[in-house]
Amino acid sequence: MGYLPTLPETLSRTTRKYPDREAIVYPRKDVRLTYTELDERATRFANALRERGVEPGDRVSLLLHNSAEFAIALFGLLRVGAVFNPVNYRLAPSEVGYILDDSGSTVLIFEEATRDTVERGHDEFGTIEEYVYVDDDVERTPEYAAGFHDLLEGASAAPPAVDVVSTDQYAIMYTSGTTGRPKGVVHSHRDATYHNMLYAGRMGLDFTDIGVSAMPLYHNAELNCGLLTRVNLGATSVILHDFDPRRALEVVDEERATHLFVASRIWGQLLEESTTMSSFDGSSLELGVYGAAPMPPSLLEECIERFTEDYATAYGMTEMGPCATFILPFEVREHLESVGRAAPNHEVRIVKPTENENPNDPVTPEDTVDTGETGEIILQGPPMMQEYWNRPEKTADAIRDGWFFTGDAGYLNEDGYLFLVDRIDDMIISGGENIYPTEVENVLYEHDGVAEVAVVGEEDEEWGERVVAHVVPDGDLTVDDLDEFCREHDGLAAFKRPRRYEFRDDLPKNPSGKIQKYKLRDEAEA
Repeated sequence: MGYLPTLPETLSRTTRKYPDREAIVYPRKDVRLTYTELDERATRFANALRERGVEPGDRVSLLLHNSAEFAIALFGLLRVGAVFNPVNYRLAPSEVGYILDDSGSTVLIFEEATRDTVERGHDEFGTIEEYVYVDDDVERTPEYAAGFHDLLEGASAAPPAVDVVSTDQYAIMYTSGTTGRPKGVVHSHRDATYHNMLYAGRMGLDFTDIGVSAMPLYHNAELNCGLLTRVNLGATSVILHDFDPRRALEVVDEERATHLFVASRIWGQLLEESTTMSSFDGSSLELGVYGAAPMPPSLLEECIERFTEDYATAYGMTEMGPCATFILPFEVREHLESVGRAAPNHEVRIVKPTENENPNDPVTPEDTVDTGETGEIILQGPPMMQEYWNRPEKTADAIRDGWFFTGDAGYLNEDGYLFLVDRIDDMIISGGENIYPTEVENVLYEHDGVAEVAVVGEEDEEWGERVVAHVVPDGDLTVDDLDEFCREHDGLAAFKRPRRYEFRDDLPKNPSGKIQKYKLRDEAEA
């Protein structure tokens, strides 16, 4: 691959091309920054970090909601050669502490909204040498922290003499940890720059676009498909501190936004909220992007009627940058259940599942299954991660001969469209049959009395494993109701029916809202 610029270089180049274009709009503080202003403030923050001892390769963590300061801090720390570590602000202090310690972060940037987490965990954040507080009110800056805006005002605007190259690490991003402790995914500047160009090209974006960053910037999807892509193009990012459906729709109109990415279920919230807003226009919106799950056909049609005709989606994960496949607007209706075809310069294969592989005969990228057969999805593409931070064994297990083994189950059809089925490690083997919990969950969700459900395997002496459904009921519901419903359902084979139901008040979830099935399995084994 030829030379690709670092992320700070993309900002510098964009600034030279579009010095007076708006880079950042932050309505919460009525902040509007041109590219010249963003570039200068990022440089000042870089110099402030250098003055406080930050060296190339040091990890700097951000415990921030979306903000203009997030963007300034990100490009500033990268300009000084530091490595960006975004931390989910929904985590508990001990979970934040684990990430700070594992990454070896020396600087933590936080704000009023995350101050309680920092002060509850402060004594345990052993690697942190410097705290920086994003000060809405400078008088509230803690004694142990420097004020963000004070640092900007006191620092030089001259570019720091630091040599950063595209193969250097740009970020360590921690996975959401549905199977235990999160792992740090390491990406280089080149990974991010390539992905940003890929996403812009696939989605048809350019410098005239105005995108709303409504989803958290600590997440790779909003960061790399939103903010960083727009900086690469010279487009404008409208940043919302927190997601609120009404406010998101208001800024679409106020700023004449053209691009909006939210999770599939969030489009439903936007649709519902829009019916209460008589003044909502939405005519500026040119592209809606959804992720996390397929879009129900009825919801898509309603969104097309209310917002815009063009929608797209992608599949991937933090390890892939994140996008590896795309469904583009012209094919959305025809392939709603698919997550798309491989992106340019990417490849998708389906191989034998690795969950129960023989250690002496491991699955390789050549162990492909037939078209239409379910197996493990493996991916290959330029933005793939370098490694899992400090996890050489996990890295070797995930990256084999240049392919990333996703742990997702799926299949390809004859036209190369990819369909997701489930997580490989959630697969249940009962009586020699492979059962994917999602199949069972989808049937149970059709019952009006089911609010939430998670299906797992439980040890069984006769069958190896049996299917168990953990159900959060919506109103009156009995085991007999569900058992009869599954028996009569044409879409569920008899061997896939749950053999036990457990009613619960809630399901264990991580801070991102993903159900932690390993905890349900652990309960059964206890």
